[in-house]
Amino acid sequence: MAVYTQVSNSALAAFLADYELGIPLSFKGIAEGVENSNYFLETDRGKFILTLFEKRVRKEDLPFFIGLKQHLADRDFPCPRPIPGRDGVALRTLEGRPAVIVSFLPGLSLKTPRLDHCHALGAALARLHAEASDFAMTRPNQLGPDSWPDLWSGRTKDAEALQPGLARLIEDDIQETRRLTQVSQDLPHGIIHADLFPDNAFFLEGGFAGVIDFYFACSDVLAYDLAICLNAWAFGSDGQFDPAKGQALIAGYETVRKLMPQERHLLPALARGAALRFFLTRLIDWSETPADALVKPHDPLDYAKRLAFHRTTRSASDYGA
Repeated sequence: MAVYTQVSNSALAAFLADYELGIPLSFKGIAEGVENSNYFLETDRGKFILTLFEKRVRKEDLPFFIGLKQHLADRDFPCPRPIPGRDGVALRTLEGRPAVIVSFLPGLSLKTPRLDHCHALGAALARLHAEASDFAMTRPNQLGPDSWPDLWSGRTKDAEALQPGLARLIEDDIQETRRLTQVSQDLPHGIIHADLFPDNAFFLEGGFAGVIDFYFACSDVLAYDLAICLNAWAFGSDGQFDPAKGQALIAGYETVRKLMPQERHLLPALARGAALRFFLTRLIDWSETPADALVKPHDPLDYAKRLAFHRTTRSASDYGA
């Protein structure tokens, strides 16, 4: 279960005393997620999510994350709204950890998205980009191309243990994608979610219901966010790319924002870079997570398979564009 910090009854009572949330009725840990400790909180006035930020999240980034969600919620984009205490401050401290309460977002995440889900998600992503275009705060992408050599450093043996010959392929990926993504810096920039996997998107009765988990959000190339979603939504459990899902995702995105010709041209490089980023962070988690840990890390080979596909692509049409 993804609860790293336990909250005592007395600490919770003292924490909630600073809010106007009513009488607590239920409080329990949430199994999903691997970065922070999350709890479901129900009071006689509604349902909420309490998050305690663990060491992997930088405290100085929290005002950006919380401010972005507030900004989007104010524009009626479906996402959790930060709940301030009586003093108007949303970011607080609980059990020695930075903590925030946000509104509960109803809906279900999908294990196997259909074409219509991919289309709706693409449109939602473009709308997120549009609604965040006037958000005043910025945050560099801490996991962008400049970070990849450091993430990879010392991981050769870990990669070889997963798949013989994989280390050489990853080294080539790093060199090639860093070269190509430098060209992408002239593409449209803005605020991106940077982690919009199916478990971070909710649907109700088949329709899009909202987005959660903004704790990798940053300022970067907008089309890179679309490339992340292509990796997350358009590949099957067998590692095979589904061009129909890729086409649906891109078509949905373009109902709100049309891609520029240069964005289309660089889409293969962006998709390869996105796959490399998630392979590297998953490789680190895979090799450093203790065997008896409560949370099982994602298998990095899932993204090694995606990288194998991206090495063969030459144009946006390979992704359904």
